[in-house]
Amino acid sequence: MTLEEILLETEERMEKALEHSRQEFATIRTGRASPELVTHLMVEAYGTHMRLRDIAAITTPDPHLIVIQPWDLTLVDSVRKALEESKLGVNPVVEGKSIRVPIPPLSEERRQELVRSVRRLAEEGRVALRGIRRYALETARKLEREGEWSEDDLRHAEKEIQKLVDRFMEEMERLLEKKERELLTV
Repeated sequence: MTLEEILLETEERMEKALEHSRQEFATIRTGRASPELVTHLMVEAYGTHMRLRDIAAITTPDPHLIVIQPWDLTLVDSVRKALEESKLGVNPVVEGKSIRVPIPPLSEERRQELVRSVRRLAEEGRVALRGIRRYALETARKLEREGEWSEDDLRHAEKEIQKLVDRFMEEMERLLEKKERELLTV
């Protein structure tokens, strides 16, 4: 296995970890309506659970309202129920063929609570990145022990892996700072 292969695999895995964190951040509401707040919700439909985005059109006509229009009108009640049972703290209003979800402004206490939650998610992302780094370093050390690489190759690999980790850690910090700014902006 070459250094390039290890770096490529490590970068792919880190990109997936970063994308997961990005998606987790998107599910935390900021006091502004966003389709990402509800797209992940599971709705009971046709005898199984399906993601809301797969069974309905989701729009945000203004910053404080999400409108959901199920493609099958028999699912309106199931969508309403899923929204009420979610941890979003919203009160959906059924209006004929659509469901209006007003997004109330966040209190300062709730904003601080959400910031703590976002920081916890960011730390989970950092832990995932460090785990990926550990795996890559173990792979490189194994190659050195087996005699396929020299000590110099190993040192070079360690530096390159660390550069990759630093780049993704910086990106994680940027995501965290952006989400914190969104949450704290009234």
